[in-house]
Amino acid sequence: MRAPLSSSSGGGGPRSGGGGRPQPQAFVLIRPATEADAPALAAIYAHHVLHGFGTFEEVPPTPEEMDERRRAVVGHGLPYLLAEDVGQVLGYAYAAPFRHRAAYRYAVEDSVYVAPGAPGRGVGKAVLARVLADCEALGLRQAVAVIGDSANAASIALHAALGFEHLGVAKSVGFKHGRWVDIVWMQKALNGGDRDSPKADGLKLSGH
Repeated sequence: MRAPLSSSSGGGGPRSGGGGRPQPQAFVLIRPATEADAPALAAIYAHHVLHGFGTFEEVPPTPEEMDERRRAVVGHGLPYLLAEDVGQVLGYAYAAPFRHRAAYRYAVEDSVYVAPGAPGRGVGKAVLARVLADCEALGLRQAVAVIGDSANAASIALHAALGFEHLGVAKSVGFKHGRWVDIVWMQKALNGGDRDSPKADGLKLSGH
């Protein structure tokens, strides 16, 4: 487990950026999510389920269901991390197996969600960057993003800023909130991608 990541501000008021303009105060801690965080994670995700297109779910899972999903991710040895500020969960990200057949054992699919009041603080970028770093430490080779809604500019820009390349768009594969929704595919090579054969064993997968 990596040490907690602290913001450069360390508390107090807003930080000053270039030109003396105040910048939003960042979160103060990134850490693994636990069972106790399930209600906060469920509340953040419920907002995106009910009001957005980043997920194609239409019924928010309960905190108990959210924790089952977290435990499934952690059971593969993969990171499920959150960002918090004075005990308030501001967002979370994780990596799950891209597919469950054995040959996919070096690929993951990422997910990242930020609380409604937290955009603009760098939460999503920082917590997802840590997830990707942890995946690299496991010897994995590819991270895939499947982003709901081709108009989801914030998520597309976030992934691009972290080195993901745009692969394409699957048109109108979802129908939510009364309209058709695309998905955007993006991908990032980890540990050199396919430059050479993997050294690590990869994820233990046995799906059919």
